[in-house]
Parts: sequence; C-alpha cells; structure tokens
Amino acid sequence: MAVLVALGAFLMTLAGGWSAHRVTDRRHLVLGLAGGLMLGVVGLELLPESLEAAGTEVYGVPAALLLFVAGFLLAHLVERLLAHRQAAHGAEEGNHGRTPEVGLTAAAAMVGHSAMDGVAIGAAFQVGGGMGAAVAVAVIAHDFADGFNTYTLTRVYGNARRRALTMLFADAAAPVAGAASTLFVTVPEPLLGGYLGLFGGALLYLAAAEILPEAHHDHPARSTLLCTVAGALFIWLVVGAAH
Repeated sequence: MAVLVALGAFLMTLAGGWSAHRVTDRRHLVLGLAGGLMLGVVGLELLPESLEAAGTEVYGVPAALLLFVAGFLLAHLVERLLAHRQAAHGAEEGNHGRTPEVGLTAAAAMVGHSAMDGVAIGAAFQVGGGMGAAVAVAVIAHDFADGFNTYTLTRVYGNARRRALTMLFADAAAPVAGAASTLFVTVPEPLLGGYLGLFGGALLYLAAAEILPEAHHDHPARSTLLCTVAGALFIWLVVGAAH
C-alpha cells in the first residue's frame, strides 16, 4: 500500500519540475516562489518534525536544532569551497559565482530528502492506515514543491537542462524507493529527526543566501515578493490540511 501511495508523490514531483521548466521566461518569479516554498518547508514542516522526532538535548539545546545549525554551516562551507575551487581554476566569462556543483549537491540532498519522505510514508503505514494516509497527504502535497525546487536549484547554478531533468526524475523516484525500503528495514525515529534538522538547515541557507537574492537581483519587483509569500503560505495550508 505504501509503495502505491508513493507513486502519487512521484507524479506530483514531476508536476512541480514541469512547472519550473515551463516558466523560464519568468525566472525571477520562479525563484521567488521557490524561495518561499523552501522557507515554508523548513520552518513549518521540517523543523517542527525534527524537534518532535529527535527528542534528546545536548548541553541544554535540542539535538535537532544543533543539527539544523550544522546543516546551515555545512551548506555555507560547501558553497565557499566550491566557489574557491572554481575561482582558482578560472571561472568562465559571464558565469562568475555560478558553481554547478553546488546545484547538483543541493539537488542530491533533495533526492535524499524525498527518499526519506517515502520512508516516512512506509513507517506511518506500519503504525496504521489512518496515520499512513495523513502522512501521505502531506508528502504528496509538498512533493510539488520538492520537484519545483530540485529543477530550479539545479538550473540556477548553471547546470544544463538535461542534468536538471535527470535530477528531477531521480527526485521523483526517490519516494517510491524509500517506501519500498520500509518493507525490509525500520528507521529509528531519533535518526530520522536528526536528518530532518540537518537537511532543514542546509535548505534554509540555499533559500536565504542564494535563491531569494538571485530572485531580486535583476527584478526587484513586488510580484517577486508576492510569489515568495505565496510559496510560504501554500506550505502552511498544506501542513494545516494534513493535521
């Protein structure tokens, strides 16, 4: 049952990526919406879930929050190292600051997150049908944002469209693979919570330090800001409907 439900996430992810692909002539709006979706996913879904699942504290601070900060710093470190390496070898004319490896790394992290979405669906169905259905609704709804963000993150860093589509299909297939894995293994809840915190920190860095500044760089329009707000509100509605 969990694998069949995960097929809905597969289709929704492709729908999100297709939407990002079709509106390239409104790139600033795409990036603004992607930033809002990423912010909403982190603040309204990933972080609360990680705090609830991880549970333990380290020196008075929830382990999930420590990993959240670690994820933010890790994303910053990876980007700086890749940018430094590109500068040392000479960036191509007109592509300064655009490191394709960062986009691929971010997209790969999205694929990993989508796989964990599938694991969450499978684990929820192990608890009961009602729990599984609730988790499935949340996952399928926000996988539109995952597909949208995976394609956008890959493209915004200068990767070819073919690479972006490859990462999109990998992201779409990941929930199905994750759900199938729960037929054989069980992921401990604290480990899942820690992963969500780490991924949330990395995703927030990409949204705040890269995606949103890029969205407003050439088009500081009110419509871009409205897209960002709309993206965050959409995730809020999804989370509220799932609960």
